[in-house]
Amino acid sequence: MNGLKVDVAIVGGGLGGVAAALAAARSGCTVLLSEETAWIGGQLTSQAVPPDEHPWIEQFGCTASYRELRDAIRSYYRTWYPLSAGAREERWLNPGAGRVSKLCHEPRVALAVLEAMLAPYRAAGRLVVLTGYRPIEADVEADIVRSVTLAGPDGATFHVSAKYVLDATETGELLPLTTTAYVTGSEAQSETGEPHAGAEPQPLNMQAASVCFTIEHRHGEDHTVDRPKTYDFWRKYSPPTWPGPLLSWTAPDPRTLEPLERQFVPNPEDAESPISADQSKDAGDTELWTFRRIIARRNFVPGYLQSDVTLVNWPMIDYLEGPLFEVSQAEAARHLEGARQLSLSMLYWMQTEAPRVDGGSGFPGLRLRKDLLGTDDGLAMAPYIRESRRIRALYTVAEQDVSYEVRRDRGAVHYHDSVGLGSYRIDLHPSTGGDGYIDVPNNPFEIPLRALVPQQTVNLLPAAKNVGTTHITNGCFRLHPVEWNIGEVAGTLAAFCVAEQLTPAQVASHPRLFADLERILHRAGVETRWPTVSGY
Repeated sequence: MNGLKVDVAIVGGGLGGVAAALAAARSGCTVLLSEETAWIGGQLTSQAVPPDEHPWIEQFGCTASYRELRDAIRSYYRTWYPLSAGAREERWLNPGAGRVSKLCHEPRVALAVLEAMLAPYRAAGRLVVLTGYRPIEADVEADIVRSVTLAGPDGATFHVSAKYVLDATETGELLPLTTTAYVTGSEAQSETGEPHAGAEPQPLNMQAASVCFTIEHRHGEDHTVDRPKTYDFWRKYSPPTWPGPLLSWTAPDPRTLEPLERQFVPNPEDAESPISADQSKDAGDTELWTFRRIIARRNFVPGYLQSDVTLVNWPMIDYLEGPLFEVSQAEAARHLEGARQLSLSMLYWMQTEAPRVDGGSGFPGLRLRKDLLGTDDGLAMAPYIRESRRIRALYTVAEQDVSYEVRRDRGAVHYHDSVGLGSYRIDLHPSTGGDGYIDVPNNPFEIPLRALVPQQTVNLLPAAKNVGTTHITNGCFRLHPVEWNIGEVAGTLAAFCVAEQLTPAQVASHPRLFADLERILHRAGVETRWPTVSGY
């Protein structure tokens, strides 16, 4: 068995894990970062999801390192791609001109930038990165995690011991392995007091997962995939809260729950003016091709591209038949394959049966861009997991902390131990328990340090979507900039505790110690209070 001893071991290489690794290594710690897939970056890369962000992201409301990531992605396009003159001049270049985000781009570009951000620390011997490794065992003594055993792609195991262990996995995999207290699914209203919580706890009632894919359209060509083996099942499938078949252009509007027919027109000749991509004003999902488009022909020199490329992460591929974790391995594998089959079935339906605006049916010219996702089948390496296991934290953020319906113009709750910011509607997708959309307007909110500190386990910290939130508030904490912020704080806190020989609980409970940590965060560019400006 191979092994390593480090100051900080980070299990899970998604956005939170990468941010944690950067923060801990920048602070002088030795760090191990492991990732189950071949790509670091999680939501942004292996899951292929462009960032979901608030409308002020270019000016404020994120950490300085997250802004560096976004700036570096734009710089990558300006350096290496044949951009049009107009696109090259755009201050806030949006390579895909997508409506979901002010920065829609290819997963591989994000991967290249993340690798570059980590490179100096790897070169210095301060950071080791393992891809293709997942946690299988942990050694815990008196609520202290002594070590974690990882399994590699060839069956070999790797043993890492560390002073601090960070769980940055997509599903909170270290929590059961380390006997850290956690919760899954939806809590009862009697426990949380949340207006939108259910009457009874449902631990397996989780938001849908989705297996995303990228497509282009080659007019006059036929790229129809083989008929998926479960196509007949999905062709007839209609979720409990759906207005009709899942495989269609019609799905509920998340905010009104009324049936909304989407439009799908490949390669539209849309205007060259910048798209606002402000989901607070327009969800942007009425026209599916441009909704999550990641490469737009209009942004490049004429003749460079035969087609735009768009990402399919739409309501029609939300998998609702069961959760991908907290069930047996066999059942989890069955549901993962079910999610993959649903995505392939949606593609096949689009290629063969989908109604077109010209009155015809089917788009055989839709072509999977397997090369952009690094897979043989053209589906994303990993499913997009919206909801994780969540620690039992010193403080749990509830709906009444952040909801505009509850707080109104008072704004979200101000925490004395704020370590970051977020802003997004409480956006819950339909769930495995049969719930429909829950979409609640929010106030811009703060992230309390106590939500990152487990009630019992001494040296384990959450560094992704596994913090102290509820099923409801997970809907606004699960987005890219918030996950990055959480990871950066977790890495900084771990390094601070290593240097000062403290525990996270001590830092969270002593004002002077927290003030010391806060100064470190502020020097690193972590914003902890929303500005007060006109029109905000």
